[in-house]
Amino acid sequence: MRAAMVRLAGSLSRWRWFVVGAWALVVLAAFPFAARQTENLTGGGFDVPGSQSDEVTRALADQFPEQQNGAVSVVLEAEPGANNAQLSAAVERMQAAVAEVPDFSFEPGAAESASSQLASEGVAVVPLASDLPTGRQNDPASDLREELGPGETEDGVTPYLAGQPAAWAGLQELSREDLEQAEITGFPIVALILLAVFGSLAAAALPLALGFASVLVTGAVIYVLSQQMEMSVFVTNMASMIGIGVAVDYSLFILARFREEVRAGRGAAEARAEALATSGLAVTFSGLAVVISLAGLWMIDNQTLRSMALGAMVVVAISILAAVVLLPALIRLLGHRVEAGGAIWSVILFVRRNTFGRRRRPGSTRAGADGFWARWTARVMRRPVRSVVLAGGALVVLALPVLWMETGTGALDQFPSDHDVVVGNEVASAATGGGSNSVEVVATFYEGELSDPANRAAAASLVDEIAADPGVSSVARPQAGDGTALITTTPQGASDSEQSYAVVERLRSEIAPRSELAQRAEVAVGGETARIVDVRDQIDSSMWRIIAFILGFSFLVLMVMLRSIVLPLKAILMNLLSIGAAYGVLVIVFQWGWIDGFLGFESTGAIDTLTPPLVLAVVFGLSMDYEVFLLSRIRERYEVHGDNKRAVAEGLSSSAATISSAALIMTAVFGVFVLTGVPSIKELGLGNAVAIALDATLVRLVLVPAAMQLLGGWNWWLPAWLDRLLPDLGFESGPRPAPAGKSAPAEA
Repeated sequence: MRAAMVRLAGSLSRWRWFVVGAWALVVLAAFPFAARQTENLTGGGFDVPGSQSDEVTRALADQFPEQQNGAVSVVLEAEPGANNAQLSAAVERMQAAVAEVPDFSFEPGAAESASSQLASEGVAVVPLASDLPTGRQNDPASDLREELGPGETEDGVTPYLAGQPAAWAGLQELSREDLEQAEITGFPIVALILLAVFGSLAAAALPLALGFASVLVTGAVIYVLSQQMEMSVFVTNMASMIGIGVAVDYSLFILARFREEVRAGRGAAEARAEALATSGLAVTFSGLAVVISLAGLWMIDNQTLRSMALGAMVVVAISILAAVVLLPALIRLLGHRVEAGGAIWSVILFVRRNTFGRRRRPGSTRAGADGFWARWTARVMRRPVRSVVLAGGALVVLALPVLWMETGTGALDQFPSDHDVVVGNEVASAATGGGSNSVEVVATFYEGELSDPANRAAAASLVDEIAADPGVSSVARPQAGDGTALITTTPQGASDSEQSYAVVERLRSEIAPRSELAQRAEVAVGGETARIVDVRDQIDSSMWRIIAFILGFSFLVLMVMLRSIVLPLKAILMNLLSIGAAYGVLVIVFQWGWIDGFLGFESTGAIDTLTPPLVLAVVFGLSMDYEVFLLSRIRERYEVHGDNKRAVAEGLSSSAATISSAALIMTAVFGVFVLTGVPSIKELGLGNAVAIALDATLVRLVLVPAAMQLLGGWNWWLPAWLDRLLPDLGFESGPRPAPAGKSAPAEA
């Protein structure tokens, strides 16, 4: 592998103009498609195949298509003093808006009823008819938002949209706005950090350019994929969040190694080859670890989660390709300009001299160099037991709140309290005396029809039992189908409220199974609320499979790369500690609400159902980046002299600055998304930021060196028979070019 990467470096140098030109064409071709990447994204994808809600959805579509009506309602609220002409004009505007969306229509007499309600009560709730199942009405609801302008008062009347599909449509719009703001804010922050790290505009521009190119090309791929499969509206946020940080980090690793080799006296060609053969190979395998971790999310049959994972996998794969192929060609073209120097570096050195009282030798990796990281490593390894106990104890304490974690999936919880989606659903609920979307109970009789006296009596008995439930607002008369019966139930709470979830749980576990109807028919409870419950149960019950998949494949990748059994086990344990601590912080912030009001944080009472598996996959994969980069440097030194303690000290002191810079960039990118308005994206941003920050500090700088000091020679233990079976990747094998002296590189 090392020899192959050296040959690749030579080829990229010879064909540099072709490589850069090809990438430029790809980016230019991708731009128009990336600009349209959100056009076909959907707020749907939450169906659970084989669940009760899925069974009810199919029954409604086959036998009770009229029940799809009313999932979305237009709400008109008149201000006091609005006259009849203004009310009539508002109804006409509503009709014109709905007419522009083919998937929605009005029931007969809806306009007259709306005018009457507005005049008498000041509020009109107008259910819309649709041939689409409830779960497929999100996208037309998004189109209707554009036509209707919910929340915008005109002539004394304010229109709103109510219902779960309308809520997801509003969330789609809000997430797009947040993504644009996050990207506008994120790139300048990353640019400033890179300038501080490299002290050169050219060097800082390279990782930033690769990050921009990776995210842009991924946007085009998302657009193409969305033509072929259902892709969640959140996929763009996910891809952008991961892509900016990963692409910059991978470029940073390789560029930092190139600069280090040049400062050690190697020629530019040798430095590029060495950077690609070491850090480039580490980036490739650590990136594969990220892709594998994200692939674990495909073990859940949930299209929203799968599409978000796919977007992240695509951007990581493109980032690897850009770092390993495009970056070396750009380094060759820019030559000395990627080295530190100029006004920016002079300012940095001035600050360092005046802050620390002496000029540091930036980037020195000479064994035994008396720099900060060498002193830090020596301090940690001098007292390894205390370091492990203190750092590990801190992570365990942070992780303790995980024991009380609760998850939920509520669209309305994602909005500010004054958002038109929230206000519209509250107005509709107050006007109708119940939730926006009903819970449907479908009974499939073993024998006969609803018209049979015994079946009819059993259905009527169940209606009475449901009506007696304290969380139910109303229950409709049973409707007859072909060997089936439909009982429509309206909960008192909103569709995605805990109160409505509890109604579904009681219907499924207590009321329906104990009823007389359950003896005569198969009873399934569905509807929008039931679908949310099924998604939550599906993901929560699948977490163990995701964990097993990620841990197993990560162990295999690290074992092959590091040729050790102990180091992969240690890496997995420490990654789990940092992820557990991140989960604990999420519980404290978003479930317990300890810092409500700070930076716009508002507790939702539960962690979004999608957050735990996404944070697990993303953080575990990204933590492998730093693990691979650090341990490959340690193994590199260990291969030279075989001294474990010295190898750890040299490997950490030579890579700590780069790892810290990369983690700072990644934390800053995730931190930008913490400031967005959608709580589920806030959760992802905060969880990832906390985990990466802890991983790069307590784990990488304290636990790893301390544990390796305690384990000694056991770090590198691998049974001889397994050593013979494993492929030799040759990370550090083969001839290493000797330093060419202290002269300047031969290439410009």
